[in-house]
Amino acid sequence: MNLDSLTQNNGEWLRGNGPEADIVISSRIRLARNLSSYPFSNRGSAHQKAEIETSLRDRLTRLDFMPRLEYLMLPGLSSIDRQLLVERQLISRELANTEGPRGVAVCPQETVSIMINEEDHLRLQVMRSGFALDEAWQDIDRLDDQIEQRVNYAFSEEFGYLTACPTNVGTGMRSSVMLHLPALVLTKQIEKVFRALQKINLAVRGLYGEGSRASGDFYQISNQVTLGKSETTILTEIREVIPQIISYERQARSTLTRESRQALHDRVRRAYGTLKNAMMMTSEETMDLLSSVRLGVNLGLIEDVSIPTVNELFIHTQPAHLQKLMGAALDGEERNAARARYLSSRLRENGPHLN
Repeated sequence: MNLDSLTQNNGEWLRGNGPEADIVISSRIRLARNLSSYPFSNRGSAHQKAEIETSLRDRLTRLDFMPRLEYLMLPGLSSIDRQLLVERQLISRELANTEGPRGVAVCPQETVSIMINEEDHLRLQVMRSGFALDEAWQDIDRLDDQIEQRVNYAFSEEFGYLTACPTNVGTGMRSSVMLHLPALVLTKQIEKVFRALQKINLAVRGLYGEGSRASGDFYQISNQVTLGKSETTILTEIREVIPQIISYERQARSTLTRESRQALHDRVRRAYGTLKNAMMMTSEETMDLLSSVRLGVNLGLIEDVSIPTVNELFIHTQPAHLQKLMGAALDGEERNAARARYLSSRLRENGPHLN
């Protein structure tokens, strides 16, 4: 796989063409699996990890699965290339930053990725644009079955799939939906939503999962409990709550448009003006300002800029993507200046009209 070519498109999580894509960015299902004949990754020796990586790499590249998977060995990649994969949601920060034999199998469409030697021996992931959990589940279930025909998973009749972290024991499944919720943030209702989700054992995380902040008003909502619950139950719990959150966000957007239109319009104009004219721009500030612009596009306050274009700016201004686009490694100040130039060029090129 040519990693440089990844900067030419958005990747599945930011395509903006799935169901409810104005609010639901992506749906993702992840399965944690381990091989029965080896200790968990945090207990395994370097030799054992090498054996696991070699064995799984061979099996994954020969799977009869469409789309076909391409394999990347992480130790052979530069730190920028590893960060690029993190920014595209194809690998975790843990896999990028750890040491030892490890890799990832990815399909060119970026809908499927399989990490080897992360916290567990295998982390399977399927992602879909928009609210499409059922489609993601069908694909990952088929993929899991194919792998299980070729390896022996660590499995207990009493507990289910055995995992390095006790919270994943059982199905080993994390079902998550990433949403863009700027109106709930602006109307200060987001904490109320979080408290309601916590009461039903759903977790809320930032853009890059556990431990990350909610940059750009992106929030990942996922199940916390796997033990004692079936895959169907977990999917149903997520599937039932997401439409309610979508409804709350739509109501908040309607309230802002009706009761605070001038202030909202000013916020969108200021965000757009800053992105277009600033000389220096941090990644965090860019995400927050693009969030306002994305909201403005969805509410018809900005014309001639599409959601896929805004989504592209979200990812192209991330540190690794930006350095790839510039063709050079940049320090923090250089990145901030390059990011501002890139944003100005792209926005002037699109020439949006503000209503």
